[in-house]
Amino acid sequence: MSLHQQVAALIREVAGTVVMPRFRALAPHEIAEKRPGEIVTLADREAELRLRDGLDALGLGARIVGEEAVEDAPELLDDVGTGLVWLVDPLDGTANFAAGRGPFGLMVALIEDGEPLAGWMLDPDSGRLCHAERGKGATCDSVTVRARASGSPRPIAALGTQFLAPERRARVHAHAARRFDLVPIPRCAAESYPRIAFGQNDVTLFQRILPWDHAAGALFVTEAGGEVRHWDHRPYRVGSGSPGVLIAATPDLWEAAASTLLGIGAGLVEPEAVAA
Repeated sequence: MSLHQQVAALIREVAGTVVMPRFRALAPHEIAEKRPGEIVTLADREAELRLRDGLDALGLGARIVGEEAVEDAPELLDDVGTGLVWLVDPLDGTANFAAGRGPFGLMVALIEDGEPLAGWMLDPDSGRLCHAERGKGATCDSVTVRARASGSPRPIAALGTQFLAPERRARVHAHAARRFDLVPIPRCAAESYPRIAFGQNDVTLFQRILPWDHAAGALFVTEAGGEVRHWDHRPYRVGSGSPGVLIAATPDLWEAAASTLLGIGAGLVEPEAVAA
């Protein structure tokens, strides 16, 4: 089997044997708060261990950096943008999952020196698998995907600003509403990126960009013909130190969104960052 087939089979197996049997079946003691406002479940921890072992068995010699492992050992993120690395998000959208609703997903990416080489995003509830390889395009369930705009009279934007201070968040949204129709984020990056490629949303952005949340999706949208850049306009790269990400279904939509959301008036970035 190809690397894609092996990783896809591993993710599906973990979803079927570890994640879905616990959907709407978690006991109270299987849900914990790892920091204020963020929870982890037994499914997260067990899925990551199974994915780690399976990826290690592929024999690529890549380091494995998983969300839950980093929680216990933050130093795993040191030099994450150097060398060959597997990034693992064993259960993206944990809060949704723990509440017994979707969306949620499993995400795996292979990166080299910060550049995503391949990515997988599985929606275990529907079975949808989004995949991309650098230079080889993007697929969903083996069908080629080309990113497209929604066609809405006003572009549709989903803004991941929940980590901003409330007054700053209100300012950003008020500014964005002048040009975009705003819709809620799904609180699951494994769903946010496909929505851009499939024409459901035109633009989305994130302030916090933990690598396991974005590497697979950024590659998927980029390989589908969309645009993913940091707030300083640099191309997305793991470990770059650049702030945030802005994602759009087309390069033209990205430029339009950047002019609205990344200018000084929007309040999203600091004036010195814009000047830089």
